[in-house]
Amino acid sequence: MFAQVISGKITNESAVQALVQRWLTDLAPGASGWLSSTSGATADGEYVVFACFESAEAARRNSDRSEQGEWWAEVERCFAEPPTFGDYDDILVLRRGVSPSAGFVQAMLGSVSDVDRERELSRAFVAADTDMRPDLLGGIIGIGDDGRFAQAMYFSTEAEARAGEQSEAPPEMAEGFAEEQELITEIRYLDLTRPTIHAAD
Repeated sequence: MFAQVISGKITNESAVQALVQRWLTDLAPGASGWLSSTSGATADGEYVVFACFESAEAARRNSDRSEQGEWWAEVERCFAEPPTFGDYDDILVLRRGVSPSAGFVQAMLGSVSDVDRERELSRAFVAADTDMRPDLLGGIIGIGDDGRFAQAMYFSTEAEARAGEQSEAPPEMAEGFAEEQELITEIRYLDLTRPTIHAAD
């Protein structure tokens, strides 16, 4: 699975949300290979979109459509400055992955100093899938060759997610978490309390 992640400050959340709904209604049916989209704004106006496709080629085909270009030109005008784009191949899927029933999504964008090691640790985390965080419905993780990463974690409610944050990691995972923290050179947490989540039928 491939994901394109777009983020940046917006000036009009309601306008962006209306455009997202228009894309889902009018453009999604013709977007071959589109799997899902997760989007939303933080309390301080940071907007983020996770657009998932079967492959990078499918994402490019969508971007090349004239109607997609016209739609994006309208969206771009809602950003205070040019947004940041990140492309991620080989997305890691945790539990149910993108979870349309989630009422709260925590996105994490950042970079790491050692890409290969970060990928090893992330794969181990996904494979272990312990019952440490029963509040976690699912998640997707992308790690680029340039060291940038993007994650989206899905929860039923923000209250459940905050309570789950207080739980202690089991000893067999705590060491990996600690090492991962050392690898991170930059990170931003984007809390989406009103996420828009849709998956292809």
